[in-house]
Amino acid sequence: MGGALVLESAVLLHWLEREGYGPLGLTGISMGGHMASLAVTNWPKPIPLVPCLSWSTASGVFTTGVLSKAVNWRELEKQYTTQTVYEEEIIQMLEYCGTDSFRMGQEFVKNSPAIVDSLRSLKLTSSMLSLDTTSKSMAAESIHHLSASKTTLSASEGGLFFQEASKLHFLKQMFPTTMRSGNKSYTNTSETEETKQERRRETFQRESLLFMKGVMDECTHVANFSVPVDPSLIIVVQAKEDAYIPRIGVRSLQEIWPGCEVRYLEGGHISAYLFKQGLFRQAIYDAFERFLLKYPV
Repeated sequence: MGGALVLESAVLLHWLEREGYGPLGLTGISMGGHMASLAVTNWPKPIPLVPCLSWSTASGVFTTGVLSKAVNWRELEKQYTTQTVYEEEIIQMLEYCGTDSFRMGQEFVKNSPAIVDSLRSLKLTSSMLSLDTTSKSMAAESIHHLSASKTTLSASEGGLFFQEASKLHFLKQMFPTTMRSGNKSYTNTSETEETKQERRRETFQRESLLFMKGVMDECTHVANFSVPVDPSLIIVVQAKEDAYIPRIGVRSLQEIWPGCEVRYLEGGHISAYLFKQGLFRQAIYDAFERFLLKYPV
């Protein structure tokens, strides 16, 4: 869908230019705002952009936001654990564009009471959740050999910078306590079978969630696309209490597009859509005025 919209937007913009219309700009609300953002990253000229109620990636929308409750996680876990193609092939095809899945995965593990209790029972220290010195060394050594990848993973909060990292390596670094071979999980042999089953299920829950984040980041993260020609023409409108578009643990658009402006309004996703469209229109006016000042027709 995103690829089709990027292509269609380019076709329409070229057609409007040939017909003599201008200046041109793009805007959208919620998913439409995200699609407009992807379209502008592929336009080779300065252009106003006003994405409303959207952010840098769609991964959080379906994994930690309100809409995550509508996802059939049990079925996804079942498919992930029974069809090894996901772990053996698809993860290898994904490349990090940023720290989002890594950071959000750590937060998910740290903030989940059930998982925290499980980790404590395995006598894991908090330092292991953020990769201890040994893990960092192992990661650096492994990453050194992954010369085929092209992107960079930077974890600014932990001061880690992983280049050419694969998601499979990340999953095994995040969850070193349970190693999987095919569809089997090996844990402490002194545990009861029921405990093993529970640990196995928790591990698959974590891995399937992170797999979903990884796939969504790969396909929708704006950092995987070119930076717009002139980010100063971008005015992002975001709701402060937006439960649909989580911003915690996700790279900000100011970081990805230096120079863009973010305007925060009071309210949530639905209330902003219903009652704040006047502010959306004002942002559009301001973006076009900014364009005319910088690039007089």
